[in-house]
Amino acid sequence: MIQRDFDAVIFDMDGVIFDSERLVVECWEETAAKYNIPNIAEACAECVGINATATREKMKLRYGQDFPYDEYKAEMSALFHTRYGEGRLPMKKGIKELLEFLNKNDIRIALASSTREAVVKQELKDAGLLNYFDAVICGDMVKRSKPAPDIFLKAAECLQIAPERCYVIEDSYNGIKAAYSANMRPLMVPDMLPPNKEMEELSEYILPSLIEVKEYLMAHFFNLC
Repeated sequence: MIQRDFDAVIFDMDGVIFDSERLVVECWEETAAKYNIPNIAEACAECVGINATATREKMKLRYGQDFPYDEYKAEMSALFHTRYGEGRLPMKKGIKELLEFLNKNDIRIALASSTREAVVKQELKDAGLLNYFDAVICGDMVKRSKPAPDIFLKAAECLQIAPERCYVIEDSYNGIKAAYSANMRPLMVPDMLPPNKEMEELSEYILPSLIEVKEYLMAHFFNLC
């Protein structure tokens, strides 16, 4: 009998499943150029992994309380949807193979994304991935954003799996902090932000892509480590 040391895998979405974060930054940069908004890429980097409410707060803290964030965000989002909506959002290499491996071996799968539920489910549906997930928890379904552990704890609760039996696949600093605080096993797959010393300390392992994540989980599933 296989004695695996985990029962569930919880995924972040943007920057982990979809190669979307750099595309969002590109759309923000075009919007920012139109309205002469300085240092938008730096501002976006500060917001990686957090929900819409926390992002709005950070943007207004940086640019001032009279900064018309909602208007600019709506314009950026419309540009993003025009280019990448309806299934055109590129997926990260290895995601389907990883989901198939987990599904085939009866490992529970959840998604915990800071993005709004309506957007998350539409993007997963358009990509043909929604049915892989046993639970989908989104940023507008919890009170506190990452780096608070709430979203991951809610995902584990929905799966009925103990937090310490869950791996979390994340690309952001805020996501890794949240997974660690939830007493889960964070695996970092860096996207826009390179791992720093804190991420090295908080992550169980740092892997270059989902292809290596699958190999890592296979080794733990078959108790090869």
